[in-house]
Amino acid sequence: MTDERSVESAAEGADEAVPRDVGSRPYGIYECVTCDNVALTLHDGEGGMICHGQEMQRVTEVGIDVQPPDVREVLLDAFGLPKAGLDICLCVIGEGPLAPADVADELDYDESTVRTYLNRLVDLGLLQKSQLNREGGGFVNVYHSIDLEEMRRETLLGFYAWAGEAVSLVEEANLTKAEYRAADHADGLDEVFWERFDGDA
Repeated sequence: MTDERSVESAAEGADEAVPRDVGSRPYGIYECVTCDNVALTLHDGEGGMICHGQEMQRVTEVGIDVQPPDVREVLLDAFGLPKAGLDICLCVIGEGPLAPADVADELDYDESTVRTYLNRLVDLGLLQKSQLNREGGGFVNVYHSIDLEEMRRETLLGFYAWAGEAVSLVEEANLTKAEYRAADHADGLDEVFWERFDGDA
């Protein structure tokens, strides 16, 4: 349920919004001086970013006051991985290889929940699953971390792919608003806009 006071506060704060300084952040945002191309980089090279054969301009301020996400929001939105999944992933990375029952005991989580997240983490490429033979016969599935450098690369690439999808969606939303302004619609922008994106939800 939305808190009306927080909505009112946000509306009041909108008039007082000031540009956010991003010039000193550890990432870099660059825009082309010729076209609409915008680039994000985690580590700036000596020559910056290039587009159309010329150096792109680094963005130092953004007009919208974007609130920084926390790691749980990022993992939930980008990878569908809430705190329980992160706990399980970190447990296996730190203590593995572990069987699901061992992880459940370590974290005091339900074993079926642990199994669900372990399989999800394997699908994401953050963990690996293998089989260990039991002394009394049979085998048990155990989970262990992939190489940490590989994990770093894959999670960064995965997030950048998610961010690219998000940017594409925001750009499509902006085009939808522009098309609405240029056309003669009987419905309000809110109806047209959400109807356009209902199929993507």
